[in-house]
Amino acid sequence: MTPPLRTGIYGGSFNPVHFGHVRLARHILREAGLNEVWFMVSPQNPFKADQALLDDDKRLQMVRLALRRERGLTASDYEFHLPRPSYTWNTLQALSADYPDRQFTLIIGADNWAAFPRWYHHDDILSHHNIVVYPRQGSDIDAAALPPGVQLVSTPLINISSTQVRERIARGQDIRRLVPKAVADTIEREHLYR
Repeated sequence: MTPPLRTGIYGGSFNPVHFGHVRLARHILREAGLNEVWFMVSPQNPFKADQALLDDDKRLQMVRLALRRERGLTASDYEFHLPRPSYTWNTLQALSADYPDRQFTLIIGADNWAAFPRWYHHDDILSHHNIVVYPRQGSDIDAAALPPGVQLVSTPLINISSTQVRERIARGQDIRRLVPKAVADTIEREHLYR
């Protein structure tokens, strides 16, 4: 019998996607022994009026552009088709039912791991899925204290944020060292984040 594909779920707004996201996912793919990583683009939450969040499909398009030459990294619109707001537990439940040939691993930052006990059905997530935690500046994790099924991976701290990219765009500054060329071209051509 073929072993299930080990698929990492890397959720985020990716508003916009940048080199930090891509480099981090590359490292995690290798360090955690995953077969693939799905960039789970989070849809606009209708209960939060966040004017800075670009249209769902536009963010998805830019993630697809950023990953088009990346082996093992894929953009996913799966959460776009779930009832909103979609908690991570709901997403993992639905994914496991729809893709029984895959073993899903949740990928989260150390800051989210610190808040994990407050997540919806966090105990159930922990008992049914592996979790890969990556370092975040200002959030220290004791690897020896992690429960079974939770792995701290050694990844570089990449000092790029989507907020930083948006701020540079608003000031008319160059972003080409922060985002893939196809993403920068799309932002420029379509006057996004202005």
